[in-house]
Amino acid sequence: MVLAMILAHLVGDFILQTDRLAYWKSQELRGVLVHGLIVSGITAMFALPFQPFWWQGVLFIGMTHTAVDAAQWYFKPRMAPLLRFFLDQFLHFLFMFLALAAGDYLNLAVQDSVPLTRGQLILLYALGYAFLTMPTWVLLKFVGAAVVNKSAPVFPDSFNKWAGIAERVLILTFVLTGQFLLVPLLAVPRLILERKQLAGHAQRRLYMFESVAGIALAIGVGLLLRAV
Repeated sequence: MVLAMILAHLVGDFILQTDRLAYWKSQELRGVLVHGLIVSGITAMFALPFQPFWWQGVLFIGMTHTAVDAAQWYFKPRMAPLLRFFLDQFLHFLFMFLALAAGDYLNLAVQDSVPLTRGQLILLYALGYAFLTMPTWVLLKFVGAAVVNKSAPVFPDSFNKWAGIAERVLILTFVLTGQFLLVPLLAVPRLILERKQLAGHAQRRLYMFESVAGIALAIGVGLLLRAV
């Protein structure tokens, strides 16, 4: 259930949150409520195979998620964007794990030698792939803007986010299948070509930071999954 809820969060809070919905959330409470309904629905869908009647946990996660986002919309806290992003995610995960603890899904009294089940492995791999799509894109936008530009991220921007997502997914697949030589063959030519194309571009350093960090994350996630 823990893996399923984390995956549900990545899908509901990132993958299904389009640029238009994110903008709507920042402007109107109705946007926040629609996003909260989406998160609640996805949470229910991912909880269904494990505990069809866990409606208390689903409602708690959905309502607290909506409350956290609504509080940000209403109060608009004045803090660094990166700090606000991490605080937002910390609160979402905090309430999620409180719900899981209340449902006794955080009982870690399990023998270390017990291997993961096939279903758990599938969820873990799905989690790795999901993380490297929109969640990583958003994370890199916040971190890159803070580290490189010392400013807030720009959504959307002129860069092709889908190319980066596809690259990270392919790199993860290469690492998982042991095709390590294909990683530089995919990543290095693109970095060289786009570095030349971006020569003189005001956001060249930011773009290169996001590209290199994204490649490193994809390799890291792949190595972690191989170690499981």
